[in-house]
Amino acid sequence: MDAIGAFGITEPAHGSDLNSIETVAVRDGDFYILNGTKKWVGNASVADLSIIFAKDEQTGQIAGFVVEKGTPGYDARPISKKIAVRSSIQADIRLTDVRVPVENRLTEGSSFREVGEVLKGVRPMVAWQALGIATGAYEAALDYTLERSQFGRPVAAFQLVQEKLADMAGAVSSMRLMTLRASRLLDDGRLTHGGASLVKRDCARLARRVCRDARDLLGGNGILLDHDVARHFADVEALYTYEGTDHVQSLLVAREITGLSALK
Repeated sequence: MDAIGAFGITEPAHGSDLNSIETVAVRDGDFYILNGTKKWVGNASVADLSIIFAKDEQTGQIAGFVVEKGTPGYDARPISKKIAVRSSIQADIRLTDVRVPVENRLTEGSSFREVGEVLKGVRPMVAWQALGIATGAYEAALDYTLERSQFGRPVAAFQLVQEKLADMAGAVSSMRLMTLRASRLLDDGRLTHGGASLVKRDCARLARRVCRDARDLLGGNGILLDHDVARHFADVEALYTYEGTDHVQSLLVAREITGLSALK
């Protein structure tokens, strides 16, 4: 790996409503001066290069700016006390009179349209993450119910448990097919914005259900880290929200199929 990158667009007051971001960029000769705050930016505290999206004060358009590591005024601090996705580093960023050379403005990142293209590619990746979490939860629950005995029989022998396991297996299989199809469409350049939102939304929903059922099948042990299900249960709650909430994904899918937008 040549360099670590970060992608800063979400702000403390603006998650889904990205058109209203408040970070500003003011042209000053051969530089832009950036001021504002960002939140939940992956790798921001360790990145060699951070792409920061801000509103060009002169045009009112959203633009991307490459901020190099060590630039004065760029302060990224890791977010602590998370209960989920603890293996990943997210950070809050404060930008105070950060001077960025004019040539560091992205020529292909001059509007929210380009941001949307990035998100279109990222959302199938999040769906794959959902599949991984769901698979881990399902396999942990299957192993546990086969090993644990109640009333002289493996828990997996009871009909209600078998129904849950069958539902979980079906959900995982459905997610596998959806993610594979979306990835092939993405590779072929045929994945639409609505399609990307659909696969992220539905896989996150299914993974959430699988993790819930896995926790239930483990009983009280389902909240212990020893069996991994509790970790999956927490992680899927974060995944359900990031890279676009369930509500926003639904609106993007509906906009594509109806031609009518509920978002301003």
